[in-house]
Amino acid sequence: MEETIHHHIGDDLLMGYSAGTLPEAFSLMVAAHLSLCDTCRAAVAAYDAVGGALIEDDGVEMTEGSIEHALARIELASAPEPVPERKRCAVLPAPLADYVGGDLASVKWRPVGMGVRQAILPTSGKATARLLYIPAGASVPDHGHGGRELTMVLQGAFSDEIASFARGDVETADESIVHTPIADVGADCICLAVTDAPLRFRSLIPRLIQPFLKI
Repeated sequence: MEETIHHHIGDDLLMGYSAGTLPEAFSLMVAAHLSLCDTCRAAVAAYDAVGGALIEDDGVEMTEGSIEHALARIELASAPEPVPERKRCAVLPAPLADYVGGDLASVKWRPVGMGVRQAILPTSGKATARLLYIPAGASVPDHGHGGRELTMVLQGAFSDEIASFARGDVETADESIVHTPIADVGADCICLAVTDAPLRFRSLIPRLIQPFLKI
């Protein structure tokens, strides 16, 4: 089946995931995306192979052709097996289902206003992860970012000033981006969002309630 994901996770995060250096929230994002994305899963397998080759050669002086030799070993490695989702029709990929203890029925949603709901996931470190439920046609208040935010669509779709995003797509936003995500009218939108710094809401009311919502 042809892959329909058009917006992928950046190579820096894929390499960090392979090396085990990402905060837990960002590792969860990458793991969830990999369970849906053949392209990024193959990239991580390549980074894993390069890392393994370098570890095996630790202590040996790099010579001409060393990198080419490591890359050649990647081609000899078997292709990664697809990672099946817990259920074919499940909204939550297996890594997320493990965090919430099941599928959507197990998510403990909390209202954040305008029909939008969230569920903060238990992760360690300063980075945070949450599930977002945005009713069809509704929007998240326009906001900027104090750091990096990754948002992956699990159900439905949303659009903003940058592009349109459907299931499996990941939007990466940083301090340079201010946007207003709007769920498509066809279905309620459910996303996984991870951040390493608070959002910067432009409207007064979202700013006032932000400390209580831990966004």
